[in-house]
Amino acid sequence: MLNISQDIKKLNDSDIADNLLHYEYNVKHLLSLIKSNVDKEEAQYLSSYRSFEGEVYENFLYEKLVKYAEKNDDIVKFVLKGFHQNKVKSNPNTLSISEKQQIVYRTKSREISEFDAMFITKDNELYFVEMTLVKNVLKLRKRLRKKKALLEIIFPNYEIKALIILNNGATGTKQFPSYCKVWFTNEFSSTKVLEYILNPHKKKLTPKLKSNSSKMIEAHTLKLHPFRYYNTMSWITKMLRAHKKHVLDLGFLMNPKIQRYHDLYNKLYIGYMNIDEAKKILELEGEYKEDQRVVVALEKKHTDEIVLTYYIQLTRKKLYLYSFNDEGKQVKEKKDPYGITVTEVFHINKMMDNSYELNEINVKFIKKLLSNIVRDA
Repeated sequence: MLNISQDIKKLNDSDIADNLLHYEYNVKHLLSLIKSNVDKEEAQYLSSYRSFEGEVYENFLYEKLVKYAEKNDDIVKFVLKGFHQNKVKSNPNTLSISEKQQIVYRTKSREISEFDAMFITKDNELYFVEMTLVKNVLKLRKRLRKKKALLEIIFPNYEIKALIILNNGATGTKQFPSYCKVWFTNEFSSTKVLEYILNPHKKKLTPKLKSNSSKMIEAHTLKLHPFRYYNTMSWITKMLRAHKKHVLDLGFLMNPKIQRYHDLYNKLYIGYMNIDEAKKILELEGEYKEDQRVVVALEKKHTDEIVLTYYIQLTRKKLYLYSFNDEGKQVKEKKDPYGITVTEVFHINKMMDNSYELNEINVKFIKKLLSNIVRDA
């Protein structure tokens, strides 16, 4: 049984030596604030410190999970990261270790998901672990679906579950899906680690303590089902528009297998509008070229509602998202130039020929189809 140990619950650090102090922490900004004598109650200090404390909490719990896995007979494999594993270059289309020493799955150019920890049980369950000090877990719940979908696709022979580790006082935990196991620890403090970072010469560190258990494995040794992110995305786009009579193949969209992909991608691209047709639906500011495409996508919200969203890509890295909030008001958002969506839209735009063009009537019909899905649910 995967019950929390008293050691983890009470945050006992007696069995991990100085391992917590051997990690590298992103504290450049925090140290500059401390050096500038910024008030500790200032918003910028609190934000920077909380980010650092979250890093320490994750590393502490990872160290404790290594110990937990060694002793727990239900756990048969535990994925190493950080200084516990050999430095392996982050490989595309597989689980590997990133430059930041985290467990990741990535395409050739972008990380798709990152995992705080991962292990496999004797019952053929693969657990991914999420650890956070955040008290409101709404955003965490949204991330879970994407990570579970990815793991179900690349590890179809395992039952995918999640272990969530939180501080006492976290809210919204009753809303976690049934595949989640939730642990609560006592309140955490990173004071000792910050004190060491500020005065590293004050303490001589003991050597790194590593496990020699046969359960410990490298991420890249896990055999997974082949998955090509962009190829699959392109195939879904083609199939969604392949129906002989209808502009959108709703039966294909709602197939459980495709909905799993929808959980992973979050949005599925279905075509494009020319700028004049798009202006009938969107309030577009600024001048756009006559040949500017507006890419149309089906976005899956955390409530499972599927809505239409629109993307305008002006340059390789400059992408705008147009959507509508719950009140029906249009929202314009500039996307991260280094995010996965920028690459997705660029890729899908190249593959769409004139047969993927949509007009205002098509879009209104698709909206009606989607609203019927909500009513029938």
